[in-house]
Amino acid sequence: MTFEQLRVFIAVAERLHVTQAAAALNMTQSAASAAVQALESGLGTKLFNRVGRHIELTEAGRVFLPEARAVVKRLAQAGQTLAELEGLERGRLALWASQTIAGYFLPRFIARFHEARPGIELSLVIDNTAGVARAVAAGDADIGFVEGDVEDPLLVRIDVGADQLVLVVAAGHPYAGRKTMRPEELGRLKWTLRERGSGTRQIFEDAVRGFGIDPDALDVTLELPSNEAVRSAVEAGSGATVISRLVADAKLRAGALAALPLAFPERRFTALRHGDRSRTRAEAAFLDFVRSG
Repeated sequence: MTFEQLRVFIAVAERLHVTQAAAALNMTQSAASAAVQALESGLGTKLFNRVGRHIELTEAGRVFLPEARAVVKRLAQAGQTLAELEGLERGRLALWASQTIAGYFLPRFIARFHEARPGIELSLVIDNTAGVARAVAAGDADIGFVEGDVEDPLLVRIDVGADQLVLVVAAGHPYAGRKTMRPEELGRLKWTLRERGSGTRQIFEDAVRGFGIDPDALDVTLELPSNEAVRSAVEAGSGATVISRLVADAKLRAGALAALPLAFPERRFTALRHGDRSRTRAEAAFLDFVRSG
């Protein structure tokens, strides 16, 4: 049973005339007759009685006609749905992102994309870098956004932006206002940091190793699961932290936090997608929004 056979059957059943049905479908009378015969053969039953020079629906044909119409309608709707997906008129896009990106980088792109493509349903889940990578690998996320390194051969990494990490303390901290600072002084500070598995923590520890310091030797007094919690704790006097400038900027401008003069490396924001899964038009369009700035 094929779509074409059903289409011909419906046209013939509505007109009870093969030649007229063939003309309406822009096909030859012999092709229309062959389609009906093939459908009857496939179903194992007669759909039309040939009465002299006329045809009429059998009982099976009368029962089958509304079912055939329903199938053809559903197939047409399915084709329309695919066309709408390709035209970005409808669809769904599951985004996962690490906290810094979800809170301070992605929102403007999500708002712009929704305004341009209101038929695309966007969802956003926040996790740390390791969690986002797992979601993309498992197929729970169409696109993941992270700031840490991800070593997974199944995932494609796409550069989408950059961020600067900054070393900060409370405005009343003894180190606030210093003009110079040596890397070895990091070992004298008490630290409040993000949890292990976060991109911020990973990049901080890599930078500390680059200074010749074992990160496990630092005096980490607090580990907290969000950027805002870390920032608030440091502002309250819990020690030092290295955090995204996007997160710290408002408090730095307000004078609640002070940046210390020791440079940490720029970190790249990366989009992750599964290399074995086909990329939809919606994914490509959203990534274009983000990469265009």
